Amino acid sequence: MSFSISPHQLSCCPRLPPEYCRISCSINRTANADIQRFEDAKERIRNMFQKAELSISAYDTAWVAMAPSPAAPNTTCFPGSIDWILENQLCDGSWGVLDHRDTSLIKDSLSSTLACVLALKRWSVGEEQMTKGLDFIVSHFASAMDEEQHSPIGFDVIFPSMIEKALNMEVNLHLAPSDIDAVLRKKDLELKRIRGKDSKARNLFLAYISEAMGGPQDWKMVMDYQRKNGSLFNSPSTTAAAFSALQDPNCYSYLSSVLQKFANAVPTAYPLDAYFRLHMVDTLQKSGINGHFKEEIASALNETFRLWEQGNEEIFSDVITTRMAFRLLRDDGYDVSSELLAEVHDEDCCFHQFGGHSEDIRSALELYRASQLRIYAHESYLEKQATNSRHFLEGKISEHSTLADRLRKNLIQEARCSYMHAFSIEHQRRLLGSSPFCFTVLLQLAKDDFSYCQSIHFQEFKQLQRWLAECKLDQLAFSRQKLSYCYFSAAASFSSPELADARVSWAKNGVLTTVVDDFFDVGSSEEEQLNLIQLFEKWDADKRIQTCSENVHIIFSAVRDSICEIAEKACTWQDRNITNHLVEIWLSLVKSMWKEAEIARNKSVPTEEEYMDNGYISFALGPIVLPALYFIGPKLSEEVIRSDEYHNLFKLMSTSGRLLNDYQGFQDDGFTSDDMKDVVKAVLHDPID
Repeated sequence: MSFSISPHQLSCCPRLPPEYCRISCSINRTANADIQRFEDAKERIRNMFQKAELSISAYDTAWVAMAPSPAAPNTTCFPGSIDWILENQLCDGSWGVLDHRDTSLIKDSLSSTLACVLALKRWSVGEEQMTKGLDFIVSHFASAMDEEQHSPIGFDVIFPSMIEKALNMEVNLHLAPSDIDAVLRKKDLELKRIRGKDSKARNLFLAYISEAMGGPQDWKMVMDYQRKNGSLFNSPSTTAAAFSALQDPNCYSYLSSVLQKFANAVPTAYPLDAYFRLHMVDTLQKSGINGHFKEEIASALNETFRLWEQGNEEIFSDVITTRMAFRLLRDDGYDVSSELLAEVHDEDCCFHQFGGHSEDIRSALELYRASQLRIYAHESYLEKQATNSRHFLEGKISEHSTLADRLRKNLIQEARCSYMHAFSIEHQRRLLGSSPFCFTVLLQLAKDDFSYCQSIHFQEFKQLQRWLAECKLDQLAFSRQKLSYCYFSAAASFSSPELADARVSWAKNGVLTTVVDDFFDVGSSEEEQLNLIQLFEKWDADKRIQTCSENVHIIFSAVRDSICEIAEKACTWQDRNITNHLVEIWLSLVKSMWKEAEIARNKSVPTEEEYMDNGYISFALGPIVLPALYFIGPKLSEEVIRSDEYHNLFKLMSTSGRLLNDYQGFQDDGFTSDDMKDVVKAVLHDPID
């Protein structure tokens, strides 16, 4: 939709430059409705942080319904669950997923429907519902053997086990004996494969699918996984299976509390508060709309950090939650130790928790993402897991299967979009589509926010085009025209409307540094170069300048005006005058470019130390990055910008950029240099102590 800028939205962005206030704010009835929808969506998402919206699982509810009462084994312990099953069959005879047009969910429907049929048969009720359910199973049974369709965790063991259970209960399945034999053989093969795993991975997986194991299950081993809330893995179906076998009072308390909360039904997993909060933060960040929920995200991360510090099992009992918590906390600046990851979950747990299911891929992918946040040299665990998780994922991607194709596409999309703000609405669907958490609301908000930001970026770019012409920079024949590149590198990095000043500063200085670089390389005489340096040394923004050529006049005037404009805007952010700092940055740059020009004129060869001492400055990130910092975060005092830490961070960033640029230049020119490769690798891959 066309999402115009409203007065309300402008009030949410107090640091938007004045020119945006001149954008037409005429709002018709349709626009008002759009704005109200936008605000309603934000409010609903805020509320989701307070209460997780979990979908009911017919499959888990059926296993809870099958649990017998300890006092009267011939009756169900939870009759309300039976009532829920009787009242919630879908019109096609199935239970569970509403939309069977999505073939990836057919196996889930088959499992849910057969479990509900078994629950009704167990207590001899719902003959009509059972018949409809069996008809659905027969008509879709071929999907159970389809390797290309997505399978719920443990499907190849659980579904055949339920078939066996149905036969033992004398349920007439109306299936060909050959089909039954085929699915049972598949179960035997899957169990053989699982039992060949390491004992820890094997026990974990077999405990997780306890409802499928029946009598042969090692319940003592299973109960080792019981959590403080009485559940097994926070899974109602697994907990119900344990309760049916052992009548454990803690299992009963857990199941009763969940049934009470969800009105006689249960979700697939509960509680999911910690995971849900992290999933919400991650999804909002990937969707590019996290700027609207800063308070909620900060609160969620603070609570996550509190649980992390306590070693709470809500964080550490689930491998995916643990790694997501580590990644999001460290990325936001929290002091979290990677050593705790190694202590809580070993490598085998990371990659084989779910018996080779797609959840293992999610676990490995989350580990790979977390391992990229290695910042200390002693974090050998992250270094090791960065390699291991990459190899695991590469192995999965190389497999010939629908799951591998889906993983490959998702990884490519994530890599392409990781530096952009919602530049692909289809990517938003893929990011959110796998989540049951209010996808429609999140997607619409992401689309609306994208349209809004895009309208602002369009206005900014048009103003920059006018600025380029007014400064006559487009008349300099020797200079490359890099406005589009300079602006979109900023828009892709910090797209929020309130960061307009930072984007414009970045883009203008990117253009100006390109012009100055070309000026020293090919567009000037030695006299002109010295004249430009002298103008910066004698800086006076109020006096007429004396230049030796029109080109010097155009360049210095454009830089001077930009410095004055940026300093004036930054004063409202920083409450102080930063002009001297900006002039120093530019003076340092032109002097470094003069040195390179002198080397070229004299055909001399600098030492490696001389080259790097000058090269990190001449790479020209100083005027681009450092002024923009004044517009994107906390106030930067004079003490901060003069500190060693500030300078060292700038030097490291610029050195990395310089070496990458030189390395690419060697490749483009057909050169190979082992020395250069070693230097680049050392700078880019050795973390800071």
